[in-house]
Amino acid sequence: FAPGGGTDLIARTLAVGMGKELGQPVIIDNKPGAGTIIGTDSVAKSPPDGYTIVIATFAHAINPSLVPKLPYNNETAFVPIAGLHHARRDTAGGFCIFNDAGIVIEQLFSRGKIHRIAYVDIDAHHGDGVFYDFESHPGLIFADMHQQYIYPGTGDAHETGVGAAAGVKLNLPMRAGSNDEDFDRAWGRVVEHLRAHKPEFIILQCGADSIAGDPLTGMEYTPVSFTRAARDLAAIAREFSGGRLLALGGGGYNLSNIAAGWNNVVQGLVEA
Repeated sequence: FAPGGGTDLIARTLAVGMGKELGQPVIIDNKPGAGTIIGTDSVAKSPPDGYTIVIATFAHAINPSLVPKLPYNNETAFVPIAGLHHARRDTAGGFCIFNDAGIVIEQLFSRGKIHRIAYVDIDAHHGDGVFYDFESHPGLIFADMHQQYIYPGTGDAHETGVGAAAGVKLNLPMRAGSNDEDFDRAWGRVVEHLRAHKPEFIILQCGADSIAGDPLTGMEYTPVSFTRAARDLAAIAREFSGGRLLALGGGGYNLSNIAAGWNNVVQGLVEA
């Protein structure tokens, strides 16, 4: 994070939310050269790498004792300001100019070493940019739980991939007002889908706009569902993907929900 930039403002917003969730103050260090580092009782000035800085600082705010347990490598990463799943190859969409998830998928496939990538999306909005750009790609294992009848209005249950990719895609439209029990019932199908296809790399788009109280959506999840999603995917990643899991923050328009949901994602990753 760069001091004084947009991510600095986001970090401060998250810190306020985390402080409320934790019931304790959250420190932000903006000294020259230190960047924006979040912590509770101490500040790490030189984390091992760019990915780990995000995980370590968020995990430290949840529970400082978790930080030593983090694997200091790039197998598992959480990038909060990411997950722009509406943009297509040739056009912007929603609030998304570029589809960073799609770029990651394309880059991984182009290197020729990974042939099965799972993309899992629990944002309230359907990840149409990822789905349609890879609808016919048999290597993209797709699972998306989204609210019915809101933007972009896509992702019907009968859309399961085309051609060689038929059956590789799973769309689960959820009714408005769906809660954690509804999540659990649908999530079991996501886990079953991933295990059947044995992904070599997993991407989780964990938009917090599916948490109750978001002003643009009508879902009623709590952050508990985000913990389960991250923990289950981390376990699947260890089983099939050598631990390779990339979580992307996605959408969310209630600041407290963003703080709670994303913190629970990190907690699920480090406790799995």
